[in-house]
Amino acid sequence: MTSSWFRALTHISPYTFASIGIAISIGVSVLGAAWGIYITGSSLIGAAIKAPRITSKNLISVIFCEAVAIYGVIVAIILQTKLESVPTSKIYDPESLRAGYAIFASGIIVGFANLMCGLCVGIIGSSCALSDAQNSTLFVKILVIEIFGSALGLFGVIVGIIMSAQATWPAKTA
Repeated sequence: MTSSWFRALTHISPYTFASIGIAISIGVSVLGAAWGIYITGSSLIGAAIKAPRITSKNLISVIFCEAVAIYGVIVAIILQTKLESVPTSKIYDPESLRAGYAIFASGIIVGFANLMCGLCVGIIGSSCALSDAQNSTLFVKILVIEIFGSALGLFGVIVGIIMSAQATWPAKTA
């Protein structure tokens, strides 16, 4: 007797899983970027009251946060190109299910890696703005740490692309 979870996972269309993965990739990445921009921007505006000189050079933190959203858009486009039409008779074949799950997992990994990356870059950008307002020699030092934080999003993109390579749909019969 099969469990209800097994039946649910094998009777939902792989296109549904793939589409949800693509949506999570772009949606959660944009959420991470927005959250990071919110954290950085609020600190930047507050610190700029004390030291107006920091406003223009600390916008790099906002740009790093926006790059997180761009990572999600790029991966969503890549995942979208992985979708192929399959005859109705082969839609629940193991190869179809594997392709749908691979795209789903890839989207989840990219989305949540970019969510954490956006938070990381936002918090570091916030501290960069606040510390730059106090001591301008700290800007470059903290910017290097921010670059390392933004690498988290790139790691998620790389892992997502590697996982999406497993998405091969059954061959169409003539």
